[in-house]
Amino acid sequence: MHLLNEIYHLYYDGFKSMKIGKKLWLLIAIKLFILFVIVKWIFFPNILKTKFDTDAQRSTYILEQLTKNKE
Repeated sequence: MHLLNEIYHLYYDGFKSMKIGKKLWLLIAIKLFILFVIVKWIFFPNILKTKFDTDAQRSTYILEQLTKNKE
């Protein structure tokens, strides 16, 4: 946690002294949103929700996939 705090303050102090720092932070936030929300939504659909109705069915399927023999 201490390391994350230091990294945050490094970026915060660096951008604070810049004239366009707020615009850069906005750009970073938009890029992170695109990477983690939009790309996940498009390329990684929740297949288990569409194939199975209950959590028990999902967990059984995952257990079978993890423990099956690969010959």
